[in-house]
Amino acid sequence: MNGKQLRNSILQWAIQGKLVPQDPNEEPASVLLERIRAEKAKLVKEKKIKKDKNESIIYRGDDNSYYEKFLATGEVKCIDEEIPFEIPKGWEWSRMGSIGDWGAGATPAKGNTSYYGGNILWLRTGELNNSIVNDTEIKITDKALKECSLRMNKAGDVLIAMYGATIGKVAIAGCELTTNQACCACTPIGIFNYYLFYFLMESQVDFIKKGEGGAQPNISREKLVAHLMPIPPIQEQHRIVERIKDVLPLIDKYALSQIALDELNRSINDKLKKSILQEAIQGKLVPQIVDEGTAQELLEQIKLEKQKLIKDGKLKKSALTDSVIYKGDDNKYFEKIGKTEQDITDEIPFDIPNTWVWVRHNDLFDISGGSQPPKSKFIEREKEGYIRLFQIRDYGSNPQPIYIPLSTASKISQKGDILLARYGASLGKVFYAEYGAYNVALAKVIPLYESRLIFQKYIFLYYCSSIYQNEIVNRSRCAQAGFNKEDLNSLLFPLPPLSEQYRIVEKYEKAIASIMSR
Repeated sequence: MNGKQLRNSILQWAIQGKLVPQDPNEEPASVLLERIRAEKAKLVKEKKIKKDKNESIIYRGDDNSYYEKFLATGEVKCIDEEIPFEIPKGWEWSRMGSIGDWGAGATPAKGNTSYYGGNILWLRTGELNNSIVNDTEIKITDKALKECSLRMNKAGDVLIAMYGATIGKVAIAGCELTTNQACCACTPIGIFNYYLFYFLMESQVDFIKKGEGGAQPNISREKLVAHLMPIPPIQEQHRIVERIKDVLPLIDKYALSQIALDELNRSINDKLKKSILQEAIQGKLVPQIVDEGTAQELLEQIKLEKQKLIKDGKLKKSALTDSVIYKGDDNKYFEKIGKTEQDITDEIPFDIPNTWVWVRHNDLFDISGGSQPPKSKFIEREKEGYIRLFQIRDYGSNPQPIYIPLSTASKISQKGDILLARYGASLGKVFYAEYGAYNVALAKVIPLYESRLIFQKYIFLYYCSSIYQNEIVNRSRCAQAGFNKEDLNSLLFPLPPLSEQYRIVEKYEKAIASIMSR
């Protein structure tokens, strides 16, 4: 349970009468509500508030059902279906309109400069802070207060947002202030304002549900005053609030600790995954097995395959200009191209097992950038004979496609092809393709051999590793310019024997699955 869930549970217990014990000697809420009705009648007579035309009394009948009697008409109706939960003895249900004077604010005309720059606080719902509000960003003038139907709220009034993204957010006015029309304020009558405040806070989800259905969420004043509220005896309201105030700081500390713990777990998981990937690419994740041969033997097979492809006209002769990278007796690394040999020890990022070899990227793979058909060729949904155009913004294991006619696509990927993000914020991202086209923001990795002499999933791990991720940033002209295939030619690729590649991928996938299931 996170901090937010725990806080909501505490508030829910509070309004259901489960947070503090009841005292049978305390004046019941029914007497409190009678006193509130009398006080409201007095205020109406003094013309300090308007008469509530829908004022009602909610009571439980002899049949154990809940009924509501409307004082203006005498109408009585059963409201069992509205009652959300049982309340303790001594409590009563009431409409929120019965326990206070509710009113929304207004916005003075923005073009009238005489309305702004005064000393009167004018609150917008974005400033509701689930606490006490003592100041506002915008102030208005006495003229605006007189001419714009603004309600001056008292210190202690309870405020709630009625519209939009802030719907249900609450605060208590720490001083006199006005609000915009998206905020409703209540001057409690006979009810402890902090109890109302916490009740509204707990009810935010209910208000959001009640506000659904329009262009933007909207609970309106009418929906607020009609909302059911459980009323405890006044002494119990104070005990409830006191207990909440004692507990919430502890919950806040718990929430911060939980956030820190979650972040620690996430960072540990990320570090573990990166560490395991690094172990995999360095040849430390699984043991080497002599009977599986060496990567040098695998390179010879790849060379024979390339010679055949050149003979068949499927590869250019330049693809055979392979370099040979080896480790000398002095533990230094050398690269031999033709008759030229040079020390490349400074380039080698780490040592690999004796059965592995370092290979230049362009000795194994080519890179093919995508193409961008005219947007006039795009269609919205898949149809027979159409293929997918993967957009870089849809990066992920299941990118959302845009479809184009087959005849307009010049760059095609097959299911399982590896695609690399070439530039922008997605630079360095890598994913598997489905059958379809890919655009200019992507590049396809094309093996320079036809047989499956290198396991595709091992290649994928290489592109996920720090060898590629760090180098691609350094080799790219800039994030926006990205890279061309020439930029990857000299990248170093750690090549294990083929059987070991399969074992590495299997061990890596099991380890990651175990981390993710924790």
